[in-house]
Amino acid sequence: MARSLKWNDMWSGVRDKALVPAGARARDWRDWIRQNDPVYAAARRPGAAEKWAASVTLLLIAAVVVFLMLFDWNWLRGPIGRWASAKYDREIALRGDLDVRLFSWTPSVVVNDLKFGGPDWAREADTANVQRIEASVRLRKLFAGQIEMPLLSVTRPDVVLIAAEDGRKSWALEPDKPDTGEGMKLPVIQQLIITDGRIRFDEQRRGLTLDATVTARETANDGDAGFVLDGTGALNDSPLTLRIEGGPFINIRRNRPYNFEAVLSGAGSRLTADGAITRPFDLGRFNATLTLEGQNLADLYLLTGVTLPNTPRYRLAGALSRDERIWTFKDFDGRVGASDLSGDVRVDAAERLRVDADLTSRRLDLDDLLAVLGGRPQTNAAATDTETTVAAPGRLLPDATLQVDRLRTMDGTLKYRAAAVKANDFDVRAVNLGADLKDGVLALNPVSFAFNRGELNGTARINATRDTPYSNVDFRLSGYPLESLIPAGDGPAPLTGRALGRARLEGPGASIHDFAAGSKGSISVVVPQGEMRAAFAELLGINASAGLLKLLSGDQSKADIRCAVADFTVSGGTATARTFVVDTDVVLAQGKGSIDLGAETLNLRIDGESKKPRLLRVWAPITVGGPLTAPRIGVDVGEVVGQGGLAGLLGAVVAPVTALFAFVDPGLAEDADCGRLIASAR
Repeated sequence: MARSLKWNDMWSGVRDKALVPAGARARDWRDWIRQNDPVYAAARRPGAAEKWAASVTLLLIAAVVVFLMLFDWNWLRGPIGRWASAKYDREIALRGDLDVRLFSWTPSVVVNDLKFGGPDWAREADTANVQRIEASVRLRKLFAGQIEMPLLSVTRPDVVLIAAEDGRKSWALEPDKPDTGEGMKLPVIQQLIITDGRIRFDEQRRGLTLDATVTARETANDGDAGFVLDGTGALNDSPLTLRIEGGPFINIRRNRPYNFEAVLSGAGSRLTADGAITRPFDLGRFNATLTLEGQNLADLYLLTGVTLPNTPRYRLAGALSRDERIWTFKDFDGRVGASDLSGDVRVDAAERLRVDADLTSRRLDLDDLLAVLGGRPQTNAAATDTETTVAAPGRLLPDATLQVDRLRTMDGTLKYRAAAVKANDFDVRAVNLGADLKDGVLALNPVSFAFNRGELNGTARINATRDTPYSNVDFRLSGYPLESLIPAGDGPAPLTGRALGRARLEGPGASIHDFAAGSKGSISVVVPQGEMRAAFAELLGINASAGLLKLLSGDQSKADIRCAVADFTVSGGTATARTFVVDTDVVLAQGKGSIDLGAETLNLRIDGESKKPRLLRVWAPITVGGPLTAPRIGVDVGEVVGQGGLAGLLGAVVAPVTALFAFVDPGLAEDADCGRLIASAR
């Protein structure tokens, strides 16, 4: 209580003397301490207890200092090695001298002959063997909670990094900890010296091996100062090279970017980066100008782990940046085949990779897009034209195998738009594609192609979680011009009108060909109105006196197509005609038969009934057979068909046509021409 009153008196005195000069207040404070502080009094007039305590303390400090000065740090090599081996479940040993210098403003340690073994599953190769390590820290920074190393010198480091097929990494000290994708963060190193370094990397999943030398020198007579990693190896048995160069570390600062250049070549690709680590020693952040070039974007999977589609030869350049686990390739531009390509790509390198891309083309060469389906493209040297072979000789459907294992390794989305398309046989004018990949299931929506007239729109779903993918497709064709299918020669087009259709199929298959060969569902095409050369219309009824003579004489007159329908049911890869009707002004024709999607062959037969009496007429069926790529059209003259009557034939057609209206196009039932077909049958 008395002491509390003294403190109150003291503070009252301070407040009363607020305007007294600082020197006078300091003297008053000193005098009060001398009179009232017991610690000060004990120090001024120490008793026996205080003297003994001070003496013991000084002796202990002196003993510790002498002990540390004379201590042989090699005695700790065994305990340190055993502790580290137990903690990290691998053999760790300090086999050479251990020298520690504590009494300095920059304490240092020298470790000789360090062995850092591999984990249980990779005992055959030590993760690291280092002949000598010398490191020092700045004591003043250490007291402030920062690590700054004036020197880090490593002599003859031999590092072996192994990544197993199941994803295990030999260098991971905590293998059960999830991989966050964040970059390594190093302390500030003012002087880095690496002498005769070697790094060997073995990534077994992609068949990637690399053997590189590493040096870091602050000064050199030949001017080759700085950091250099130079390595060669193989990627799926093809050559691989990597070179990374950076400036010297001397006088480097945390707030100054550290410039570097890197070149990686392999798997038919070349990546060149010229950039800077934003904050030196934080390898999780950097910016660079990146240039990519190679034969096929899909090959980059072997270098980056990112699944990309098949493409022709490419060259792209843009701004690459990393912010911890987020990588972005922004504002890139370049060419893929004969098409331009630009956009942004964002990669989240978390435990499960995610890629989001937004891409555009000002002008697309359709052959470049066909390469995505597995075609084999050839682009000319000037990159102005691409020719793509989609399937094997004699085949129409692509047979390239989908690599389902790559689809399982990542998630992501894709948006692609082509504002214009180079002139092509299909008369495609614009393209809009979207894709969403999640847990091995790829959903394509939309798949949209705009023609000069009409559109093809649809969706597809590919389940790649199975060894053999299972796919569902649903495509609708609206208003496609028939003259684009059979172009005109010297005269007018032999067939005009607009086609409407729908294909809804599902089935297994690792390629488009295999999918079609095992699919089930339906394919339907309707031509609600149009025109046909009268000669062809007459020949549907095999009228020798009219159709054949008109065809031979080059007659260009037209016959109206009132309605045409082709409706197939698909099972086991075979499309069987349920309804096959062509109704013109002069002939009503009905067909039957099948299309083998696996063998890609046709077996169709068309019977025609003339609507007008003819003087000379042979009523025999027309046959369409052979491969899809080169169908053969003939007449089965060995069979003469008896008269069937228009009323019965037309009546049998109306019901199937009506059922197709809602399936193919909801607005088709209102079309005047098909409406007249139905009305005429009543």
